[in-house]
Amino acid sequence: MSPADGRLAIVLHTHMPYVEGFGTWPFGEEWLFEAAATVYVPLLDLLDARAGGGVTLSITPVLADQLEAPGVHARLLSFLRDLRVTTHELDAEGCRSGGEPALADEVHRAGGDYARAADRLEALGDGGLAAGLLRHADWTSSATHAILPLLATDAGVRLQLRAGIESHRARAGCWGGGLWLPECAHAPWLHPLLEEAGVHATCVDLTDVLADPLRPLATADGPLLAPLDRETIELVWSEGGYPAAGAYRDSHRRTVHHHHPWANDGAVYDRDRAREQAVADARDFVARVQRRVAGGGLSVCALDTELLGHHWYEGLDWLAAVLDEAARAGLEIVGLDEALAATPAADAPDDLPTTSWGEPRTLWTWDGPQVADMAFAARDAELRTLAAAEQGGASPRAVRELLALQSSDWAFLVTRDISGPYPRERAAGHLACLDAALAGMHGSAVRNLAPFADPAMLLAP
Repeated sequence: MSPADGRLAIVLHTHMPYVEGFGTWPFGEEWLFEAAATVYVPLLDLLDARAGGGVTLSITPVLADQLEAPGVHARLLSFLRDLRVTTHELDAEGCRSGGEPALADEVHRAGGDYARAADRLEALGDGGLAAGLLRHADWTSSATHAILPLLATDAGVRLQLRAGIESHRARAGCWGGGLWLPECAHAPWLHPLLEEAGVHATCVDLTDVLADPLRPLATADGPLLAPLDRETIELVWSEGGYPAAGAYRDSHRRTVHHHHPWANDGAVYDRDRAREQAVADARDFVARVQRRVAGGGLSVCALDTELLGHHWYEGLDWLAAVLDEAARAGLEIVGLDEALAATPAADAPDDLPTTSWGEPRTLWTWDGPQVADMAFAARDAELRTLAAAEQGGASPRAVRELLALQSSDWAFLVTRDISGPYPRERAAGHLACLDAALAGMHGSAVRNLAPFADPAMLLAP
């Protein structure tokens, strides 16, 4: 198949907020542990079995920081074996004693997922999950998933980029220049800074801007831009997308210990029925994409990795079936770097607006009235840290607290109102620790966050 026949790039952006040592239930390290068990372990097995399968994997440095952190491996195994397996058995017993044997059987079956994940993680060893995923990760991101267009200074952007890229190079051994802009937050003024950092390609969401999202865009002074194909993405990620099918597991209805033995249609969850649905949806997806790219071009289908396996329990079944069906049907799935090199690019418009893949394709999620105070506080903190660095008074601790404060996650969680006071508490805590560091006080709340960050990164041209 020639590039003129059209190709599909599946991009999985893999990210987790910095929760190492910051709480467990209901918010904190449990997010990381759940994702490791339900997403990262089975994804690694899928990619290993298929030599990557042409999937483009992005791993954020802040996620790698946590997966490699001292003590996390032991806490993760304890969470899986002592908590998740045990609570599944408690709920299974409760269902059985309540006269619901079918529910009990499903809860018991689901508990096996966690037991198998624990066994696999133990076999991988401490740090093995991060190392395994990084073998497949061609793309990286900024150090702590900051919204780059909201940073106050070029120096702040350079810090996020350099700390993140150096982290990836040190762990993966190489880097080809692909960088995921956090939340696809893009502004044309970033182009020279991205190019300076060695970024050769990034993804953008220009759904409401471009008539043709199937061609890369060449910028005058920066990287290639790969527009997301929203029409393809919404087959998966939309209110009526594949995960809403009745046979799939209902991720909202819960037992006493927050397990999910029901399907979306209210029936007791049937694993075989759900897998059949995943195969059918994969066939539908491949057929639709083939029609979409029949005239040529590149469809970029980018998804948060955590959708597959956690929010959509059967998501990795679907992905495996897509890879199989694409090979059978003759749809080429290709790594995004390779696809960009083979697909003719159009010139980027001179008047591209600032955009994101948030709603409504702006930065509102992270700088709207509901979080404006957080955005301004982070910008002020950045300016004060830069001023201190210019005077030789910014310690590594101050820089790392600034990076933690700049994470996009805190404003996102506030805007979506899905984790109570936790994100505001986290932002306020990092700001207080930053102020203490700038005042010369010792100690730090962050542990293994951004170990490759250095105050000199703020000052280097």
